[in-house]
Amino acid sequence: MTEVALSNVEHGTLTLRGDEIAVQVGYVSHNDLIFFPENPRIYTIVGMASEEPTQNEIFEALKDMEHVKLLVQSIKNNGGLHEPIIVRGNLVLEGNSRLAAYRLLSEKDPVKWGRIKCKVLPGDISDDLVFALLGEYHIIGKKDWAPYEQAGYLYRRHKVIGIPTQEIARELSMTTNAVNKLINTYEFMKSASDTDLNRWSYYEEYLKIKNIRQLQEDYEQLDCVFITKVKTGEIPRAADVRDKLKVILAAKPRTINKFLSGEKDFKQSYDAAVDQGHSDGCYKTLHKFRSWIVEHETEEDLLSLSKEIRDKCIFEINRIHKRIEKLIEKLN
Repeated sequence: MTEVALSNVEHGTLTLRGDEIAVQVGYVSHNDLIFFPENPRIYTIVGMASEEPTQNEIFEALKDMEHVKLLVQSIKNNGGLHEPIIVRGNLVLEGNSRLAAYRLLSEKDPVKWGRIKCKVLPGDISDDLVFALLGEYHIIGKKDWAPYEQAGYLYRRHKVIGIPTQEIARELSMTTNAVNKLINTYEFMKSASDTDLNRWSYYEEYLKIKNIRQLQEDYEQLDCVFITKVKTGEIPRAADVRDKLKVILAAKPRTINKFLSGEKDFKQSYDAAVDQGHSDGCYKTLHKFRSWIVEHETEEDLLSLSKEIRDKCIFEINRIHKRIEKLIEKLN
């Protein structure tokens, strides 16, 4: 790492894990800084390459992102940064998108936008503290990294660097179970060669399905079929994985096999499973209504209504009561 030449230097501290870390705050030429390839947002864009991306490749990828374009306008309108970027040596740990925005602004006005405000960490600060710092910013704090990006950061910390998940959890004040879920979901997406962070919820919901491990063992092609149907859009929403795919996978083996073989598509398979009585949607709706109606707060709310509204509620309750009596007769 190369130390940067700061101007207008001020001294300050940064609180991390209860300790005060001495920092310098000042202005530096953005041309002296380099992007952090391990930043999850950058890694998401260019991380599937077999070799580390060049600085120019990172800039070219960042400058076309919508949030960087918005940053350009925000920085321009505000006349500078609200928060300085964070640097170790000349490596931008926090603020890579802001650096890209400054370089775009500098292309039109290099004098005005040639220097960027930064907070410089001590050169000997440990990688563990850097990890904790970024974790506090983006996983515990403002969380502007998407879940896929957060998980990728934890995955590399565990799989590449070799830090146990228990230690990662301790560093970030998370539970080990939460860390493992993020890493496992990211690893599953990685095995599927799916880097679309917008599809994170599909994979997350899939791995939440009851007995998913046993189902994966019983139906070897299940993962492959699921991945294909997600990528092609046959499963249109992540909520459909939670609400419909789990219904299909609870149906008779014949229905599951027709779904996996392609004999029936996602919608047809769901309809077949519902016909077999495997959907619990009606139960959930009734359970939710019962839970609400028996709450003491509900009674208080009803009693506090004006006479006009209360009379309307009485009418509705009476209609519900009569209908319930008829339904019970039919169901029995």
